[in-house]
Amino acid sequence: MIDYAHIIDGVRSTFTPGKIVCVGRNYAEHAKELNNPVPTEPVLFIKPSTALARLESPVAIPTTMGSCHFETEMAILIGQPLSCCSEPQAAESIVGVGIALDLTLRDLQSTLKEKSLPWEKAKAFDGACPVSAFVAPQAVSDFQNQQIQLYQNGELKQDGNSGDMLTPVLPLLVYISQFFTLLPGDIVLTGTPAGVGPINPGDSLQLRLSDAVDVSTSVIAKE
Repeated sequence: MIDYAHIIDGVRSTFTPGKIVCVGRNYAEHAKELNNPVPTEPVLFIKPSTALARLESPVAIPTTMGSCHFETEMAILIGQPLSCCSEPQAAESIVGVGIALDLTLRDLQSTLKEKSLPWEKAKAFDGACPVSAFVAPQAVSDFQNQQIQLYQNGELKQDGNSGDMLTPVLPLLVYISQFFTLLPGDIVLTGTPAGVGPINPGDSLQLRLSDAVDVSTSVIAKE
């Protein structure tokens, strides 16, 4: 399990890894590329803390369960409890911003969806959430003007702006807090722009969040 004490500059030894609350289809073009309806309110699902992995280390993916897709997302680290909060309370709770992969076993997810079954096996497996080191929120001037990019083997595959989110960051935290109390150490993944696709062992990846975060990594087969 990832230890935040090793990755968060300035708040070392403060947080215990918590749950990851993810937002599906928060970019209209991503919903359309997977032939999903554009939602009228956030689509939420949760990954456990055991899904966390270091993005800076090689990204280990299963190779016996069909295609594994990358979904690049801005990640928000929570530092204060949030329950039925206001937007000012949500803003005050943010102690870190990073970039993460919401890894998805796409073939398995499609099978589960066809049977009207939950997605957890496709979305919440061990290592399904590689996350970068976090930077202080002050390093991100505007949550809704961040360029989210992923290069695969040197080719730009995802290039979206957080301004295209259907539900922006602060209203999103308010919405989540109506259903799940967010605790210090929890992470919120804010959705992925269009351009998702499969990754394979041997791939090289570079992920960028504007000028705030820039991480290079590689993909290996999960043992």
